Amino acid sequence: MTTDTAALARFLDVFPAWLKTLGEDAKALGAVVGSEEPEEVRRFATAGLNYIFKSLDLIADGVEDIGLCDDAFVIRVAAQLACEEDGSARKEALGRLADDATIVKDFLGEDDYPRLVEYVKALRKRDARGRTVEDIMTDESIRTSFLHEVEAWAKDYQVPSFTRDVKTLIKLKAFLSAKLA
Repeated sequence: MTTDTAALARFLDVFPAWLKTLGEDAKALGAVVGSEEPEEVRRFATAGLNYIFKSLDLIADGVEDIGLCDDAFVIRVAAQLACEEDGSARKEALGRLADDATIVKDFLGEDDYPRLVEYVKALRKRDARGRTVEDIMTDESIRTSFLHEVEAWAKDYQVPSFTRDVKTLIKLKAFLSAKLA
């Protein structure tokens, strides 16, 4: 994590904004999952969304100030990976989320960001709530149920607090560094 005052101020502005739009961002990725986008694009979108439902997040959702930041980071990295698979997918919300991944990279730095990317890639093989990305991609009823869950989660989403203090960034970076190591 940088110690540049301007960068720190940017993170303290951007991360709470991401938490504010996390429900809308999840709905936007849900639209990608249910779309006609190429399969690998949809797989990364599905993996990012399925992460939201994982019981063992990188940071537990209940951790004050930072508990949902990892979710916001993961969906942005998943969007970036989706856009790298197919550049034509870089439109609307998916492109915006993919572009935001550069801020995650700036925050995490050269050591932790590549580990987060590898973690997100591996999500395509992991399950949440007893369903894998493969299950969601290949079974229409599971996909429909999954998209309903995403919609309900987004609707019920409550924006968490995020204290605009450098100590919050230090705590966030420390949690992620420890979990990604």
